[in-house]
Amino acid sequence: MRRHKEKGSIATIITKTVPLKQVPSYGVVVTDPTGRVKSFQEKPAVEEALSTDINTGIYIFEPEIFDYIPSGMPFDIGGDLLPRLVANNAPFYGIPMEFEWVDIGKVPDYWRAIQDVLTGVVNLVDIPGQEIRPGVYVGLNVKANWDKINIEGPVYIGGMTHIEDGATIIGPSAIGNNCAICSGAIVDKSVIFEYSRIGPGVRLVDKLVFGRYCVDKTGASIDMKAAALDWLITDTRQDFPITPPVEHQAIAELLQQHL
Repeated sequence: MRRHKEKGSIATIITKTVPLKQVPSYGVVVTDPTGRVKSFQEKPAVEEALSTDINTGIYIFEPEIFDYIPSGMPFDIGGDLLPRLVANNAPFYGIPMEFEWVDIGKVPDYWRAIQDVLTGVVNLVDIPGQEIRPGVYVGLNVKANWDKINIEGPVYIGGMTHIEDGATIIGPSAIGNNCAICSGAIVDKSVIFEYSRIGPGVRLVDKLVFGRYCVDKTGASIDMKAAALDWLITDTRQDFPITPPVEHQAIAELLQQHL
């Protein structure tokens, strides 16, 4: 804020320097020697990049910014407003800052961010809940017989979740509130969102699950309903059988191999 005021900026964009090889993943900010923003490059190739300063999505605006925003129509900050400021030669500056900044715009980024928080790579983020044993954090009213569950931290388990005897949880993994991990299920380096039920014998490795939706850490999705397998990974708010029908056993084995 101090530097923003000193420059008399109407708008300031916070930038961060990244290695050149990472530039194609971000929007690049090009400034002159005084820090004034001259142009932008959206995910340029390495050989075309004019800067290694990327847009963190953190802005400071003065109220006068509304003079540049038309009313009654959609107007995007990155695609419309910032280029208009440059075109009008407005006092618009970029301020580079070295700080811990994590992009979670894509599934692999989000999965990695959760892993990094649990393992302590990302600092200044406290894992919520109570640490009941080294590396195992739980929220309120978690139902589990810990001596009958195979668990290796770091793991976070949200409140009201039920872990059945014989389940296996291998960290870094995060399980949300009101989930059910059934007997024989294996959750390995995965993120399970709230209200998810992982059926008996299901093996999840490097996955993200929300309700009946299962997504690989690369972002590739597995449509459980289309494959008639939505009884394996379901929503805990609905009434589902605890054990799969006998005729689905062969399909379950195929799914476990795929996962």
